[in-house]
Amino acid sequence: MKKLLFLIMIIALLLPCSDLLAQCSLCTKTAQQLGEGPAKGLNNGILMLAFTPLALMAFLGWRWWRSQRAN
Repeated sequence: MKKLLFLIMIIALLLPCSDLLAQCSLCTKTAQQLGEGPAKGLNNGILMLAFTPLALMAFLGWRWWRSQRAN
């Protein structure tokens, strides 16, 4: 069951999320001037750059939780 939940979470994180808005106000203004195609690319790039540190923090938190639970 844990493996299935983990697999579902990974798939959900890797699916493109074009409906999410991950832009600051300055990036939004720039993206509006570029058009719809480049704006989606900019938004996806921001989301990809945000994924790595968030995944690293989640992994470290999980490792810490697991080591604390063992003690």
